[in-house]
Amino acid sequence: MTTTLHQKITLAEFRKLPETKPASEFIDGKIYQKPMPQGKHSRLQLKLCNAINQVVEEEQIALAFPELRCSFGERSILPDVTVFGWERIPFDAAGEFANSFEIYPDWTIEIVSAEENTTKVIRNILYCLKYGTKLGWLIDPDERVILVFLPGQEPLEITGDERLPVPQFLQLHLTSTQIFTWLKPAK
Repeated sequence: MTTTLHQKITLAEFRKLPETKPASEFIDGKIYQKPMPQGKHSRLQLKLCNAINQVVEEEQIALAFPELRCSFGERSILPDVTVFGWERIPFDAAGEFANSFEIYPDWTIEIVSAEENTTKVIRNILYCLKYGTKLGWLIDPDERVILVFLPGQEPLEITGDERLPVPQFLQLHLTSTQIFTWLKPAK
């Protein structure tokens, strides 16, 4: 869904607006409301954050965040999962995680929803790569495919038991098959 504007606004003006439900993104001077996540989307988002954080949080290597607003360049986006190397995570004066992340993620993961514009999502991944993100995943639960985006390369289509690329700082072994298995209840 796109909010129609009679004139383009700036990122600074967008950031002053109240949050919407579902949340909105700011892209090329326009406001786009994200679709409300549904079951498959939410399940994959939760399992990915948990799987990543299980191997990186305790050692303070990195941290995965669900639906974290990242504002950088001229966009303010909400990837489904963002991963930041620990040294890049902003903290406030109290030593707590900052509320505002005005940086690109090290790894961005998007999960396609039925009502979502896939081209817009891919454009957000490419935008992140342009600004310094090292890895992007586009997960399509309906097609059972994961597209992997790396800077300066054409996307890779990963299916089945092929190991998925992860950032160098992360020791995580995942396959497309494993990820899509999360859509079924544990036995």
